[in-house]
Amino acid sequence: MKIVYIHQYFNTREMSGSTRSYEMALRMQKRGHEVHIITSDRSIGKDQRGWKVENIDGLHVHWLPVPYRNADGNKRRVKSFLKFAFHATFRAHKLAPDLVFASSTPLTVSVPGLLASWSRKVPFVFEARDLWPELPIAVGALKNPVLRALAQLLERQTYRHADAIVALSPGIASGIEKNLTSATPIHVIPNACDSDLFCPDVASAQAFRAGHPELGKAPIVLYAGTLGRINKVRYLVDVARHCLDQAGDSAARFVVIGQGAEVDETMAAAKALGVLNVNFFMYRAVSKAEIVGAYQAASIGTSIFADVTEMENNSANKFFDTLASGTAVAINYGGWQADLLKEHDLGLVLDRDPGKAGEAILALLARPDRLKSCAENARKLALEQFDREDLAGQLVSVLETARQKHLAAIRRAPGQQTKQPPLSKSRRIFRGH
Repeated sequence: MKIVYIHQYFNTREMSGSTRSYEMALRMQKRGHEVHIITSDRSIGKDQRGWKVENIDGLHVHWLPVPYRNADGNKRRVKSFLKFAFHATFRAHKLAPDLVFASSTPLTVSVPGLLASWSRKVPFVFEARDLWPELPIAVGALKNPVLRALAQLLERQTYRHADAIVALSPGIASGIEKNLTSATPIHVIPNACDSDLFCPDVASAQAFRAGHPELGKAPIVLYAGTLGRINKVRYLVDVARHCLDQAGDSAARFVVIGQGAEVDETMAAAKALGVLNVNFFMYRAVSKAEIVGAYQAASIGTSIFADVTEMENNSANKFFDTLASGTAVAINYGGWQADLLKEHDLGLVLDRDPGKAGEAILALLARPDRLKSCAENARKLALEQFDREDLAGQLVSVLETARQKHLAAIRRAPGQQTKQPPLSKSRRIFRGH
């Protein structure tokens, strides 16, 4: 079938950021489906206009110029969301799909998904990567009461009219259920591990070390990802200061690789505390393919978020990249990932207090046997429960089933639009773990 896959922030392995849509689309294409990605070109100048279409590894990628940076204010972000949704609606209709698959964030990608589904009378499947608008409301990014009400209305309509919903965590699935009044099935398909890309490789680790002689031979505690307001990577600066005071600069080297709204603030804090380029190092964001060496060289991979309860439902790419690389994991939040970490002995759930977190990190680094065990457990979990091929197969099956049910409904009632009967609770399908 012809699948129109709408994701505003599509990235390949040669780009920085999440590659879920690229990896999943490749598996759809390998299963014999024609895939058209509708996305945005965030790197362009304001003078560029119109769509650009590229064939990337067999995928038809439609790029719309929509400038966007993590450091943008809320008004600029909303403007980019609306611009993309408006133009993507017409593009999706023009492509005449057999199925429309829209992946958030932002939630506004459901607008072109729903409208193209209705105009072309084809099934619509929605993927929720976060609970929107609950999350932006919780962090204070969506304060206007009118915009809040409109976002909540869009959320309810999206869930109600989707033929199937994909949630990236059990917590996201539970949150969707609260606002769902139809029989729409919910499939939990979390972020995945690219086990082939992150396969443990000594040469890759050595190459990263050779390219960064300033790190020396000290153990590396890695943060690779966005330095956004929700991440609060400043926390690691305080942890690094504690480790420096307690054990010197050779006990651990904290390495941050990424970009975002709080890069300058984090760097200024590190400089003020006397850890910048001592035991705390910052580097620009690199592509997914390039980040592999950093993970291979690291002793601990971290996933960090601000103290916001709603974030515990997230499905952080950093967490799964760490698993895939066979590296011990450290996170500073609770939720289902913390439960996994404890159950499988993957590493550390860090205290919010930087001093206690630093002590825990130093204690783990001082035990090579346990560090090795955590790393082995991480790789094992990546292969057994979160392998990309397995989870992509589940996603493709969801799309194929939605299409088959749609065709069956048409055969049963020619010329009539079928609607699902309302139920008090949805049918949730858990997969992947």
